[in-house]
Amino acid sequence: MDPKLLDVLVCPVTKGKLVLDRDAAELISVQAKLAFPIRDGIPCMLVSEARSLDAHAPGPTDTPKE
Repeated sequence: MDPKLLDVLVCPVTKGKLVLDRDAAELISVQAKLAFPIRDGIPCMLVSEARSLDAHAPGPTDTPKE
């Protein structure tokens, strides 16, 4: 994903910054606890397409608990 595009895109819910999760091909909104999919290199920023982040699942800014 183009870094310039990531600088311009914001969460459609909170208007906050997004975090790129390359492994999952998602843009993460930590504030909204939503993960927006990236399909064929194109971010899908529809709330209806977003995956809800479980509070117990590690995200890109969390560290797994052992």
